[in-house]
Amino acid sequence: MSNSIHNIDDGEIEKFNRIAGKWWDLTGEFKPLHKMNPHRVNYIEMQSQGLFAKKVLDVGCGGGILTEALAQKGALAEGIDAAPDSIIVAQEHAQQQSLEISYTQITAEEHALKKAQAYDVVCCLEMLEHVPDPNSVIAASIKMLKPGGFLFASTLNRNMRSYLLGIVAAEYILNIVPKGTHQHEKFIRPSELIDMIESKGCKVQNASGIHYNPIFDTFKLNSDLGVNYILCAQKL
Repeated sequence: MSNSIHNIDDGEIEKFNRIAGKWWDLTGEFKPLHKMNPHRVNYIEMQSQGLFAKKVLDVGCGGGILTEALAQKGALAEGIDAAPDSIIVAQEHAQQQSLEISYTQITAEEHALKKAQAYDVVCCLEMLEHVPDPNSVIAASIKMLKPGGFLFASTLNRNMRSYLLGIVAAEYILNIVPKGTHQHEKFIRPSELIDMIESKGCKVQNASGIHYNPIFDTFKLNSDLGVNYILCAQKL
């Protein structure tokens, strides 16, 4: 197996396997994702011009928080993740919700070998900072898009502000995510992510910041890309 296919950080897989049982605990480690999720889904639905009956892939789906929400919007949703315990949780929860979602334990690179130009929408949200080679994930994701399809990617900007807010505050002061969730050197500047995407036959259409208000414990989208951000690109 080539390094690009095996684009996995074993420590990250172990970490997510260890907390896989908490994916659907609305007050636990993944509470921020649950609170953020409606804003992400609305953004994806708006930028992709609707999700109904579209084939959508959630790369790095975890326990299926985003995947299920996309399916509930009428998308033909699939999820892939390299962490086996997360996939088991996602499968079980989808069954409990009577949702027909296909989940597979596989990397994006492996999946792309079988699913070239198979999807209308591919999402890589909050996962690029957890793999050794995010550029490889982006390349695989774009390969799986149909011409005219939409890529959505979100991650954290790499600067002092994101270190202070995304790690020091989030992990050690506010305790809204587990300690050790993020490594600042793996954060990706918007300009870097845009270069990755636009060098592979896509054009970035929009970028929005994902802003957390610790006083009200809420999220909103705005124009500030300083910490968390999400962008939309269309395959040419």
